[in-house]
Amino acid sequence: MIIPIDQLDAQTLNNIIESFVLREGTDYGDYTTDLKEKVAQVKAQLESGEAVIEYSELHETVDIKKKESE
Repeated sequence: MIIPIDQLDAQTLNNIIESFVLREGTDYGDYTTDLKEKVAQVKAQLESGEAVIEYSELHETVDIKKKESE
């Protein structure tokens, strides 16, 4: 199930994004990106619709994924 970001409290959205970024690791190539910057990048992807927040009822987990092409 896709969770619209406008239905989430700002702090909840930030916590979901931070959790995702920290789970994904810290290898960003030739340069390092701090947590604040990476969170801003993911939030921008969510706001643009490039990525979505997905809740799995089966696993009771929340994840951020690239929006699938339709």
